[in-house]
Amino acid sequence: MPPIEALRIAVVGAGKIGSTFAFQLARAGHAVTVVARPASHRLAQLQAQQAIVKTNGERAAVAVCSALDESLAYDLVLVTVLAHQVDLLIPSLQRSAARRLLFAFNNFTPQVLRDALGPLRCDFGMPFVQATLDAAGRLQAQIGAGGQKTRLGAQCWVDLFNDAGLPAVLESDMLRWLRCHVPLCVAFESVSVAAVRRGGGVSWAEAQLVARGMHEAFALVVSLGAPLYPAGKARLAGAPVWVAGAMLWSVARIKPFRELLAGGVDECRALVDTMTAAAELTNPAMAWANIAAMRPPFNPPRNA
Repeated sequence: MPPIEALRIAVVGAGKIGSTFAFQLARAGHAVTVVARPASHRLAQLQAQQAIVKTNGERAAVAVCSALDESLAYDLVLVTVLAHQVDLLIPSLQRSAARRLLFAFNNFTPQVLRDALGPLRCDFGMPFVQATLDAAGRLQAQIGAGGQKTRLGAQCWVDLFNDAGLPAVLESDMLRWLRCHVPLCVAFESVSVAAVRRGGGVSWAEAQLVARGMHEAFALVVSLGAPLYPAGKARLAGAPVWVAGAMLWSVARIKPFRELLAGGVDECRALVDTMTAAAELTNPAMAWANIAAMRPPFNPPRNA
């Protein structure tokens, strides 16, 4: 692969994922600007440091601002906020002179962004890194753990990420992959939140409740015209509910797993709300009580 040209990149979202991406891209020689939420504690940390700082003391210098400079022709704007937070950014992204936009987060309705911002300008991905920020804003990241690779919908970004030490792989049908991933992601986050609140694990009944919701969410994806993809998700959707429930019951007992995903409680709730809204708009409207029941804290439907 030829050397990657240095790019001007803005990373919108300075949380765990955005900070990891910004650190690696800056260390690879790209001019990185990190955009953090106005008046946030994270913005203050970054303004004081003018860098992404790791817990081991490593630093990667970045520019810091509280809003995207719409006049700058960034080669790439990498958006790592959560799906329910991105709507507020759309007007600014529409006005932005940025050449390409890459959205990297769980998203049940990626086509909304594509339609609003243009299919030739928008790319999508799903990050697979494990990271934390301590109280001082210092980053600790595990990249490529267990062979995990970030999935990206364009080869140019796969090359960019791999060159920056962010293992990545091309996904040819990224929009469908994202929609099909959400039911599984929500199920994992839901049992993780419940397990952390309990202090370890979920009950068999709770695992089965979430499994029913996941199956109903997979059925919603199919009803919206997106056959389940890849094959592993289709097999999971076709298995008996108790099988999926057993998987969820088991993973909720793995402490690092549940503690990692329990931080996604707001994302989990928002994605459940997005799916139930989509179910209401199907013709005829789908039943969605089991999907809604996955929303933390658990709220079992009357017929469960």
